[in-house]
Amino acid sequence: MNDRPQGAAGVGRAGGGARQGRGSADFTPSTAVRYALVPATRLSLNAVAHRSGLHPDLVRRFVALGLIDAERDAAGYLLFDVTAPAALARIQRLRTGLCLNYASIGLVLDLLDRISLLEAALRGRGTRSETPPWT
Repeated sequence: MNDRPQGAAGVGRAGGGARQGRGSADFTPSTAVRYALVPATRLSLNAVAHRSGLHPDLVRRFVALGLIDAERDAAGYLLFDVTAPAALARIQRLRTGLCLNYASIGLVLDLLDRISLLEAALRGRGTRSETPPWT
């Protein structure tokens, strides 16, 4: 199956016999194909594992432990939010920096999220605490 757009034969190939550039018979401005970049809304298990540098089985384990959220598509494959690699990096930092096991990491993540919510509520009320934020 040829998945190359029509009119783009020879574009981007080196040594294929076709000339590239302005003088090419295969490429004219009217045959140029433009693609709009659309940000991904969900990432696959392999994409998350690759971006975070973790093995996919470890990512599956984090999902089973409830450390990271995932959804399943119609075929049953895991789909993650685009922020999942950052969340996995946070988990790894807690594990290596504080020598925590995975069960305690879940508790620490819950406490950190609660602290963030409380600090946001204080900022929203305009009330400032006497102590500076810990972060």
